[in-house]
Amino acid sequence: MKKLSTLAIFAVVALSLLKMCVYTVNEKEYALVFALGELKTVVNEPGIHVKLPPPLQNVVYLDKRILNLDGAGADLVQTSEKKNLLIDTFVKWRISDPRLYWVSFQGSEPAAANRVSALLRDVLNVVVNKRTVNQITSSEREKAMGEISEMLQARVQDVGIAIVDVRMKRVDFTPEISESVYRRMEAERKRVASEERSKGAAQAERIRATADRESEVILAQAYRDAQKIKGDGDAKAAEIYASAFGADPEFARFYRSLDAYRASFAGKEDLMVVDPSADFFRYFKAEKPQ
Repeated sequence: MKKLSTLAIFAVVALSLLKMCVYTVNEKEYALVFALGELKTVVNEPGIHVKLPPPLQNVVYLDKRILNLDGAGADLVQTSEKKNLLIDTFVKWRISDPRLYWVSFQGSEPAAANRVSALLRDVLNVVVNKRTVNQITSSEREKAMGEISEMLQARVQDVGIAIVDVRMKRVDFTPEISESVYRRMEAERKRVASEERSKGAAQAERIRATADRESEVILAQAYRDAQKIKGDGDAKAAEIYASAFGADPEFARFYRSLDAYRASFAGKEDLMVVDPSADFFRYFKAEKPQ
């Protein structure tokens, strides 16, 4: 019985020592092994590892994942035009060198975030100061963010940090210049609208002139064709009349006299002062003309 108790005590002590000498590292973290307060080993590989029991050696873990730095507020930055902008940014970063990181920040993530944030403000000023508002907000926005990322990486590499990405979430004007910018934008839009209306009016005038010219050409061609057809008709009619009247000249004279009578007495109030024996009334007489 006493032997079993001794074995049990020995087993408990052995398990306790084993527990103090064995530690695990997962894929999301680094393990820093310290010997009497001095950093001895950095473990990157996940798995089970062995160390000396405390206080001879102890382990501190650091996050290996990508971390986010989202500023609490926007930074006031001046452009090359001396215009103030409020720029809100965020940074994705990670620990690239655990040893340097520990020496620089003693493993404190807030301290590292504060350092990155301060360096980001400096870099942001450098990049934005040499660009205009239009370049920062539009034409060179991506290029500016690339420069910020490169410059920030150059400044944090000696403290064991790697910059994964830098983005400008929001770029706004300060309240004192917003109104003037809006007025300038409104004036520019009005100018563009007026220019487009002028172009439209000129185009409409050209279309109307072309339509009027084509209309006159079409009407002239139609009148020419109509006159030609009418002339052909008149010629055909004259030919028919000549043929018909040539067959009986007396009838022709009689027919033309009837046309003259019809034209002379078209109205009830028409009045003619003429000698009744004139040749004009020859067909009014009962006697057949010779």
